[in-house]
Amino acid sequence: MTRFIFITGGVISSIGKGLASAALASLLQTRGFKVRLRKLDPYLNVDPGTMSPYQHGEVYVTDDGAETDLDLGHYERFTGIASRHSDNITTGRIYSKVIARERKGEYLGDTVQVIPHVTDAIKEFILSDIIDEDFVICEIGGTVGDIESLPFLEAIRQLGNELGHECTMFIHLTLLPYISSAGELKTKPTQHSVKELLSVGIQPDLLLCRSDRNLSEKERHKISLFCNVREEAVITGPDVDIIYKAPVSYHEQGFDDQVCKHFNLFNAPPAVLTSWNKIIERIQAPEGEVTIAIVGKYIKLLDSYKSLSEALQHGGIANNVKVRMNWIDSKIFENKESICGLENVHGILVPGGFGERGISGKIEAIKFAREHFIPYFGICFGMQMAVIEVARNLAGLINANSTEFGPCIEPVVGLITEWVCKNKLVCRTKESDLGGTMRLGAYNCKLLPKTKVAEIYGKEIISERHRHRYEVNICYRKHLEQAGIIFSGMSPDDTLPEIIELKNHPWFIGVQFHPELKSKPFDPHPLFASFIQATILKSRLI
Repeated sequence: MTRFIFITGGVISSIGKGLASAALASLLQTRGFKVRLRKLDPYLNVDPGTMSPYQHGEVYVTDDGAETDLDLGHYERFTGIASRHSDNITTGRIYSKVIARERKGEYLGDTVQVIPHVTDAIKEFILSDIIDEDFVICEIGGTVGDIESLPFLEAIRQLGNELGHECTMFIHLTLLPYISSAGELKTKPTQHSVKELLSVGIQPDLLLCRSDRNLSEKERHKISLFCNVREEAVITGPDVDIIYKAPVSYHEQGFDDQVCKHFNLFNAPPAVLTSWNKIIERIQAPEGEVTIAIVGKYIKLLDSYKSLSEALQHGGIANNVKVRMNWIDSKIFENKESICGLENVHGILVPGGFGERGISGKIEAIKFAREHFIPYFGICFGMQMAVIEVARNLAGLINANSTEFGPCIEPVVGLITEWVCKNKLVCRTKESDLGGTMRLGAYNCKLLPKTKVAEIYGKEIISERHRHRYEVNICYRKHLEQAGIIFSGMSPDDTLPEIIELKNHPWFIGVQFHPELKSKPFDPHPLFASFIQATILKSRLI
């Protein structure tokens, strides 16, 4: 029997629903249950693929090529369960589906309305693609009271009635602000948030109260009384300095125990937190420290690089060192005198991105890494910029550039117009829509034997997730190889360069894919583990 847990949030956005969902899922996993996590986003975009990183943060890509919310990254990192296209839905996708059905005449002349047609489509999504999971945890995006969220709240209210109390549970996250002048936590925002939820017909079964301190018994009793929730089901969600403490912290508060109690799972095995405690211990007691310069363009909102920062930390966990991340706007290095600021870093990383802004600064940072033998890691756009830097400064192609920035004399990087996906040829032109037309999802890559990446992976064939429109132009392979680049990873048909590395450099690797999307605290990605290992060696030389 599959049980559904619906997690909503109130008072403010970014209250921690995604982290709470991931932590709860991991706790249920340690108790022997099979879990699945889903995110229901209320915005009208079909997916976040065309949204600005400054507004939405990172776009998380699944193996099957879905562009999804960054919370799915939390889900995977905490549980190790690969998310799928069916695990993230938006209002845009729901309405597109409903309108397509109406155009086909599937509603048999009915007047198409939010209830029942839109809510039925939402319920269909929630209940679909379930195999043998014990729990499906559904996080509802946005904040209770938002107009956009109302159809989703109505849909889960209906499911609560249809599936029954024994198969559904409503968890509500609220904020308990501490007013220093009054010297107390204020429960009124929580009371109003629950009242708003009740107005749409949902009575929460458990309250997760976010705060920077624990609830007193008096405050817990007050919330229980005013919100009609059992006192033991009023759980404190204290702030943590390390996100991987969340499962341990929530377990100490009795979160998973209350969930099991709600579903009458009194004989469930106890939670086993050994792996989480080991991860926390490694983060809190490192044996050293390295500094990585991340030269990007979206650093005003670090959620744009959420998986990247976590993967670097995982590399630190693998090597038992603290990774200090120095986020630098690439435009700074357009003034070449500023490049000396990289002299004391132990590694340089240029992440993915789109557009021309800041590219000259990235190229200067890459040149500095190459000339000063600093470990360099280029991801997606960072690989393309590394190829352009080598083409200009070592291969003599002074006009080398990418067609992403307009017509150029030497298109070392160009738009990919066709590739093979699941034995089918995918074609695209410059006029294709931006949304969903990239090379997305997991693709195989074959590694060149006796190269650094072959040593790092210890495999001949790897599978990594992609999200890009442009690719290194294989027509320039001979020029680039003569300049010192090794094409150490290629697509199975030898048409698309996937990985490059540089001869006579201790660690200079660029990858067209996004390895950060597959890294986990208990299973660090091998490229990040190796990169951090190389920076440790560099730190001993400085």
